[in-house]
Amino acid sequence: MSDAPQADTPVPRLNQTRTGIKPKAMPDPEADLTDPSLYFNRELSHLQFNIRVLEQALDQAHPLLNRLMFLLIFSSNMDEFFEIRVAGLKSQLALGDDTTGADGRSPRSVLDEISKIAHEHVERQYRILNEQLIPAMEAHNIRFRRRGDWTKQQRKWVHDYFSTEIIPVVSPIGLDPSHPFPRLVNKSLNFIVELEGKDAFGREGGLAILPAPRSLPRVIALPEELCEEGFTEYLFLSSMIHAHADEVFPGMKVKGCYQFRLTRNADMTVDPEEVSDLASALRGELLARRYGSGVRLEVADNCPEELSDFLIKQFQLEASDLYRVNGPVNLTRMMSVLGDADRPDLMYRSFTPGVPKQVKQPNSIMQSMQEGDILLHHPFQSFTPVEDLLREAARDPDVLAIKQTLYRTGADSPIVNALVEAAGHGKEVTVVIELRARFDEADNLALASRLQEAGAIVIYGVMAYKTHAKMMHIVRREKGALRHYAHLGTGNYHSKTAKLYTDYSLLTADPVLCADVHKVFQQLSGMGRTRQIEKLLHAPFTLHERVVEMIEREASYARKGKRAHIIVKCNSLTEPKLIQALYRASQAGVECDLIIRGMCCLRPGLPGISENIRVRSVIGRFLEHTRVFHFHNDGKPEIWGSSADFMARNMFHRVETCFPLLDKKLAARVRKDLETYLVDNCQSWLLQADGTYIKQDPGEAAPISAQETLLYAYAARA
Repeated sequence: MSDAPQADTPVPRLNQTRTGIKPKAMPDPEADLTDPSLYFNRELSHLQFNIRVLEQALDQAHPLLNRLMFLLIFSSNMDEFFEIRVAGLKSQLALGDDTTGADGRSPRSVLDEISKIAHEHVERQYRILNEQLIPAMEAHNIRFRRRGDWTKQQRKWVHDYFSTEIIPVVSPIGLDPSHPFPRLVNKSLNFIVELEGKDAFGREGGLAILPAPRSLPRVIALPEELCEEGFTEYLFLSSMIHAHADEVFPGMKVKGCYQFRLTRNADMTVDPEEVSDLASALRGELLARRYGSGVRLEVADNCPEELSDFLIKQFQLEASDLYRVNGPVNLTRMMSVLGDADRPDLMYRSFTPGVPKQVKQPNSIMQSMQEGDILLHHPFQSFTPVEDLLREAARDPDVLAIKQTLYRTGADSPIVNALVEAAGHGKEVTVVIELRARFDEADNLALASRLQEAGAIVIYGVMAYKTHAKMMHIVRREKGALRHYAHLGTGNYHSKTAKLYTDYSLLTADPVLCADVHKVFQQLSGMGRTRQIEKLLHAPFTLHERVVEMIEREASYARKGKRAHIIVKCNSLTEPKLIQALYRASQAGVECDLIIRGMCCLRPGLPGISENIRVRSVIGRFLEHTRVFHFHNDGKPEIWGSSADFMARNMFHRVETCFPLLDKKLAARVRKDLETYLVDNCQSWLLQADGTYIKQDPGEAAPISAQETLLYAYAARA
C-alpha cells in the first residue's frame, strides 16, 4: 500500500528552493559549447527514462498492482522505442548515413550501446515479474496458473476453451516450398512449431508457424468455481496453445512449440513534395506500418538455438537483435489484468479532481472568464470545465464560430461530440486535425470524417509542420459587438489522459491573447505572410528565438550581480542552441533548475560550464507532461505555459504556442507548484554529470512527494 497521506491529512506545501545568488564559479572562457563531450546522446537518454519507469516496479511506495502497471508500461515504452528510435538508427545505417547528433556518437556505436543496456534491463524486467510481482500477487490471492499446476478440472476447462474459442480461429502455416514463411504483423504473438511424422498429403513434418489471432485475449480469467477459494486466477493464452498444440496438427508429433514476437519499423514518412492528399497517403502508410522491416526478435528462453537462428535469418536481423525472455513475449497485453481484477486495495486510491471556485458558481463558464483568467492544473483539477466551455458554446445561440486544434483526442471524445453538436446548430466550426500524431493516425482520420459529415470545416494544418499547439477559440456576439474567448493548454484535448497526465489549461477572455489565438488559426487555415503576434510566442517563428533571449536576459542580470533564476519544466531537452544558452547562463551565475521528465542531452554539474544547473526527473503516479517556464526577470517574474518541449522538432518543425500567465496570482501559483517539484525527495531523480540518475531519498527529513502534495493541496481547495 502507498504511504501517501490520507485525504483529510493536511499536507504542507514547502515552497523553498535554492534561488539565492551563489558566488560565481569561474567560467571557462575557452570552453567550446559545441564540444560533443558536453552532450548526452538523445537515444540513450530516452532509454534511461524507460529504465526509471521500470524502477517504479520495485518501489513499494506504489500499490502492488500499480507496480505491475509500471512494469508493463516499460514494455510498451520499449516497444515504441524499438519501433521508432532503434528503427531510425537502423535505417540510417542502411542508407550509409553517418550523421551524428550534438554528442558526436555514430549510429553504430549508439545501437551497440542500446543493445547492451536493453538486454540487461529486459532480462531484469522478467526477473522482477517472476521473482517479485507474481509471488507478491499470489500472496494477495491473485494467481497466474502455470501449466504444470493446473488441476484436473482446470485442464478439462482449458481443453474445452481451446476447442471452442481457439481452434476455430487459428490458421497454422506449414513451411514448405508452396507455403513460404508468412508475413507476420508487427508485435503479433506467434509460435514456431517443430513437427514429426507425415500429414494427410504425405508431406514430411518440419516447421510450422502458428499466429495467435489478435482477437484472442492473451490473459484469460478462470471461472470462479475453478479457482482456489478466495483467489482470482488467470491463465496465459500461450500456455493453452503450448498444452494443445498437437490438436492443431492432428496425427503429427509436436516436438516443440515456442512463442516469438517480431517488432517492426513503425515510423511513417510522408514526403510533402510527393503528396497531394495527406489523408489518402496516411491510409496507405498505416497499412505499410504493420509490415515494416524487422528491428527486434523476442523468443521464449527455451527456444532451441537452431530455431532462433532460423528466425533471425528469416527476418534479416543480427544476433544482437534477439531477446530471450522468461515469460510471455507480449507483456503489455497483461494490462487487461489491471482492469479485470477488482482489487482497489492493491491500487492507488481514487480521488475527485478539484474545481476552481470561479467555475462552481451558477454563472456560465464564459461569464466566469469575463471576470478573470481561470487556470486548471490537471489531473489535480478537473478537465471538465474545458469540455463544459465547448458544450456551452455549442448550445449558445449567440456563439457564431468555434475553432479548435486536435492532436490526440481519443476515439470517443466529449470534445468532438461538442464540435459535432455545434456544427449541427449551424455554427461556423473549424477544426485543425493533425493526422500525423504518431500511433493516433487512424483515430484522427476517423474523427476528421465524422466532423466533415457533421458540417465542420476540417483542415490538416501545414504539410511540412505538425500542428501540435493546443488551442480553442470562440467568437460570441454580446451587446452588438463580438467578444472572444480562448483556451490554451500544455496537453491534449483528451479526457482520459487528462486524468493521468499533469498539464495546465488556461481559460481566458483577454482581448489581446484571444486576438493572437485568432491570428494563429488564420495562419493555419489560410495563406499569407507572418502576422504580428502580440503576447503569444509561436513556433516555428518566434518561440525559439524569444526563449533564447529570455535565457540571455537572465544571464545579463546575473553578470550585474543581481539575483537570477530559471526554472524549466518539460518532457525533453535536446535542442543544442537552447542547451548552449543554458550553459552560458550557468557560466554567468544563473541558478537553473530543470525538471525534465525524459530525454535530456544537457550535462549538468560541469565545473566552469554547468555547475549552476540541476536536472531532475520526476516519475510517479501521474505522467509529468506540463511544459512551463519561469524567469525571475530582475524581480518581475514571467511564467509561460507551452505546448512545446525544448526539442528541435518542436521549435522548428511544428506549430506550437507558448502563452504568458498575465494574472499575477495565477503566475505565483504556478511558481509554487514548480517549487514543490524542486523539494520532492520521494519520486525525484537527479541527473549526474556522468549521465547516471540518482533517486532522492528523504533520509531523516520529512518525505515530500510533489504529486501527492499537489493532489491534496488542490483537493483541499476544491
